[in-house]
Amino acid sequence: MKKALRAFKKRLKLTQLDDDSKLGRSPLTGNKTTVISIQPPSGFGRAIWDELVEKGYLKPDGGGFYALVPGK
Repeated sequence: MKKALRAFKKRLKLTQLDDDSKLGRSPLTGNKTTVISIQPPSGFGRAIWDELVEKGYLKPDGGGFYALVPGK
């Protein structure tokens, strides 16, 4: 489970960085990323993601997307 959560956090961070680096977005305006949920990495089964939801680390966002719970 630790590996799955670490992989989720890494993918979320990379997705946010990718979104922030888009052309047409000025770093001086203070606009931060709008990405808050992603599809989990495919190397882990659905049961692991459901268990992370039950333990309170993730919350389902609908459509197979999950969001990280703040403070965890």
